[in-house]
Amino acid sequence: MKALFATAFLASAALVVPASAQAPQPIDRNILHVQVILDSLGFGPGVLDGKGGQSLTAALKGFQEAKGLAITGKPDAATLRALYPYRAKRPTARFTLTREALAGPYFNPLPKDYGEQAKLPTIGYATPMEKLAEMFHTQPAVLIALNSPTTRLKVGNTIVVPNALPASRDYDPKLPDHWRQTLNMLNVDANQPVADHIVVDKSDSVLRVLDKNDRLIAQFSATMGSSHDPLPLGTWKIYGADYNPKFHYNPALFWDAKKGDEKEMLPPGPNGPVGVVWLDLSKEHYGIHGTPHPELIGRTESHGCIRLTNWDAARLAQMVKPGTKAVFKA
Repeated sequence: MKALFATAFLASAALVVPASAQAPQPIDRNILHVQVILDSLGFGPGVLDGKGGQSLTAALKGFQEAKGLAITGKPDAATLRALYPYRAKRPTARFTLTREALAGPYFNPLPKDYGEQAKLPTIGYATPMEKLAEMFHTQPAVLIALNSPTTRLKVGNTIVVPNALPASRDYDPKLPDHWRQTLNMLNVDANQPVADHIVVDKSDSVLRVLDKNDRLIAQFSATMGSSHDPLPLGTWKIYGADYNPKFHYNPALFWDAKKGDEKEMLPPGPNGPVGVVWLDLSKEHYGIHGTPHPELIGRTESHGCIRLTNWDAARLAQMVKPGTKAVFKA
């Protein structure tokens, strides 16, 4: 598999989309503003796209609960008043492209076969566009809509992005260098609340973070379980975090494994099966982890584990510690 390194890609890189998507719908900046504020406060609305949907509804419910408001899941008058003090966090920001932001390697197309993925040095992004979208908690189509299909992805050029920029990048120096680089790339704020326990609630597809007084301090949309691999209800513990993990693929543990599949050790990377972090649980073979498909969170099934966007999984990893209680309920 040939790597498309940024140095060879940038000369012609542009925000290119298929002909069927050449006229993206305008972004609703009011909705995007609500999403951006909620995202910065730790009530993850999923992809920052300026659209309503189940992830935004869930985030609004979490924010309303935390603020003692009527839980409507809508940006009603009372909720907008509660969001008003955070209005300085604008819906978009201008970002000057750097060599670091555009750096690969890129693999396009990324092989789907795990045997082929195991041969790669990393399971990275397909294109600089995909990387930039994840950096700003969005999707390539949103970057197209905020800019134009002809915008050049070149060092020194400035583009408009959803304002996912953190207030602080002062990460704990005790963390591994590669993990601090990942947190920086994903624009994860260095300051995160401390979790006493978490609750994974299948009824509304969210992972809730609570303090020692049982107050909701953060919430993220999540994918959890399936008919083949149901969410393991009960009380568990988080054993620890594996940052930028390798993934041991064992076909014996996957009901949908293809005939002839063999065990494989997949390299780390944001487009790997578990994304950028694995939070190991006391339930064997189960964990909380990231995903290569943030747009599908809460809309698909998993193999029993709890799946978050890479940026939300990275945030959660900064909130918990070994021994944190994890309650899974229906």
